[in-house]
Amino acid sequence: MKKSEEKGPFFELTKRQRKAVVMLYEGAYTNKEIAETLHCSESLIYKWKRENKSFQQARRQYETMIIEDKYVSEAMQSIYALVKTAKSEMVRLQAAISILKLAGRLTDNSTPELDKAKVRKANAEADIARWRADELTGKNKADDSTVLVDDIGDAEDE
Repeated sequence: MKKSEEKGPFFELTKRQRKAVVMLYEGAYTNKEIAETLHCSESLIYKWKRENKSFQQARRQYETMIIEDKYVSEAMQSIYALVKTAKSEMVRLQAAISILKLAGRLTDNSTPELDKAKVRKANAEADIARWRADELTGKNKADDSTVLVDDIGDAEDE
């Protein structure tokens, strides 16, 4: 890895903490073995794992770096090989779609109609929020009463 790429939580840790992250990732060591190797207490390893947000973020960053370095290239080569050599047209299509998605050229949920519907929904939600705010501040006081009905619901409501 180049010096210019050495940014983020993993590289902000001490050498000892970085070594702990690597040993934890390898999965072959107990907390006791890690503590002995690093000349610290086992409770310190537990504390880093449970309470230290920077350490937790560093672990995620390290896992991502390893996966990208070791497996992404190989996975892309495998997908490309499927595009070229798969007997099934559906397999070739799915492999091509995967490559386009990974390249940022294709998304799962984007069509012009869907994008317009998302804008309409966002505008409607903004109108509802404005109405609710006005109702709370007393700006909606009138002789007639408006009732707001949410009969559509969200996926979270189900």
